[in-house]
This record gives sequence, C-alpha cells and structure tokens, in this order.
Amino acid sequence: MKKIAYIEIDTHAEIARAFIDIMRGSKNFAADYYFSKKIKDQIGINDENIFLSDSSMIVDQLKDKNYDLIIIGTVHRYFNTFLAITGKYRTAIVTHNLNFTKTSKLNLIKSIFKGDVIYRLKLWWKEGLLNSSEVYRKSQSLFVLDEAMTSDKHLFLPLFYTKPAGKNKNQHLMVVIPGGVSQKRRDYYDLFQKIQNLNIDENIEFVFLGKAKDKELTMLESLSARVPDSIRITYFSERVPAETFDQWMQKADVLWCPIQQDTEFFSLKETYGVTKMTGNLGDAIVYGKWAVFPQNYPAKLDFIVPEQKDLPEQWKNLSKTHFDFQKIYNKEEVRKKLEALLSSLIPV
Repeated sequence: MKKIAYIEIDTHAEIARAFIDIMRGSKNFAADYYFSKKIKDQIGINDENIFLSDSSMIVDQLKDKNYDLIIIGTVHRYFNTFLAITGKYRTAIVTHNLNFTKTSKLNLIKSIFKGDVIYRLKLWWKEGLLNSSEVYRKSQSLFVLDEAMTSDKHLFLPLFYTKPAGKNKNQHLMVVIPGGVSQKRRDYYDLFQKIQNLNIDENIEFVFLGKAKDKELTMLESLSARVPDSIRITYFSERVPAETFDQWMQKADVLWCPIQQDTEFFSLKETYGVTKMTGNLGDAIVYGKWAVFPQNYPAKLDFIVPEQKDLPEQWKNLSKTHFDFQKIYNKEEVRKKLEALLSSLIPV
C-alpha cells in the first residue's frame, strides 16, 4: 500500500475535506493529513491520521515518514517552507491561480504595493514570496480541479463526486446562490437588479448561501423589503456552517452563479474557467444540481448552462429536467480515476 501525505495549512478546507472523503475506503493508498488549527476546525474531523501542523512544524513532521507522494493543497504563503519540501520530497501541488504560479519576481514586487501592503510585505520579508514560482517549478506535478484547465503541465485531480440525494419536495421554486456574498469575484449588483426586475406570479425563493456583509448586506436587506410577496429572499450575516450549507444545497432546485469572468489574485489577472476554477463547479457536482452561469463563462460541461433572458422559465425548465450525475460522478468511479492518477506519479 502506498503512503501519501496531504498538507493544508493555509486555506481551502473544503478541498481537503473532499480529499479525505474520496480516499476513505481506498485499498491502495494510506493517507495522513497535516492541517493548521483553522483548517482542522473547519473540517471538524478527528481521525487518528489527521495531525495538527503549521509552517514551523511541517518540515520536521515529514522526516522519516517515507511518504511516496506529498500533496500540498495550497501554496499562497509559507513559500520558504514549501520550497524546502518540494526540494526534498516527491510533491504535487493543487494550483488555484495559474497565472500566479508563473509570475516573475519583478511582477510580485510590483504587486506588493497594490493592496494589503502590510500583509504582502510580511509574505516578502518573512515567508519568501519571491520564491513562489520556484516552489511550483520544483514540484513534480501540478494539479487542477477543473478538467477544462488541464494541459501538459497541469493534471486533472478528480475529487468531486455526487452525493446520493432524494427528490426535492419544495412547495415553490428554490434558487440557491452559493458562495460568500461579495462583489469582489461575483457580480451580485447585477443579480440584485435582475431579482428586483422580475415580474412573476409564481412563488420563488432565493437563498444567498454565504456570509453577506458591508454594502452587499445592506443591499440585500433593502432588496428583501422591496420585492413582492411572491419572492422570498434568505440570506446570512454570519459564516454559514457546513451542515447548514449542506442542507440548503440539497434542497436547491437550481444553482445561480453570477461569476465575474475576470478577477485578480495578488493583483494579478486571473480568468475563471481558464486560469482559475470556481468552487461553484464542485458545488454543482457534489450536490447534483444544474448551475446557471453567465453567458461569457467558457463552460464545457453539460450541467453548466449559460444564463438566458427569461430566467424564471429557464430555472423552472431545469428543475424539471433530469441529468444523470451518478453516471459520471459516482464515488467509486471518481476514486478509481484519482487512484490511477496518484499511481502514475509514484515509481514502481
């Protein structure tokens, strides 16, 4: 049995949780997990193969463990630490922002003074920011979570499978918008305007399934007070617990995902579906839901559909249309693909 380690001491707890889930029951791999306290608390699992870690501990923790492969879930900080790991062990890194992985030192220095200056200076002086591209370059493999983003350099990491679920019994159409309610990466202002301009007789509920704050929260409060009785709006002003998120996603008739095509990471341009994956893709797969994306999103999956002019009619039609997620994304098939990938990276 091959031994692997999965490290997540920064962010993306949901991806780490997905990896734990899909690897359970594997007869070919034994996995250990090294999580920061923040990640461990978010995941809420206390298995004996899950270890508390941080950037000062992880290098020592890996000594003498003889892992066949080490997977790093996020490299957005602690670059000196990860450079030491990629220089010593066979590693694979899950990449979330492809342009960031290959940017020059000069561009990184320029980006320091474009926002979050104190935090970015800390990354530069104490955590080896200028080594970021070197970390990715030294890693034996780079993973992406969106199959459309695969290339000679980026391998598709299959993690997401569709959970079994019963048939929805909603009394009215339920449209769920998953993700933090922030204008930074999604166009909520346009979405609010579209809801306000809806002219429908049938009852419909919109669930903003993520924490809303600041201007977006104020706009949501105002919108909720103005819409007609046929429209109900549910939103959250605090972080949504995983259990609550799961319950609402299971109930959704359709997902509505107002992704902005162009975004930034570390002041570097990234493009959703091209150099950056949206978490809404995984949401749609895991919960087996149709997802309505903006027309400019470069979708290559049949369950990701471009937004139409008559949105209520589109949502209603999708809610009545079956898509066989289990045929493609059942757990055993996804695990087989994952194990085949991992096996290909480990010498016999």
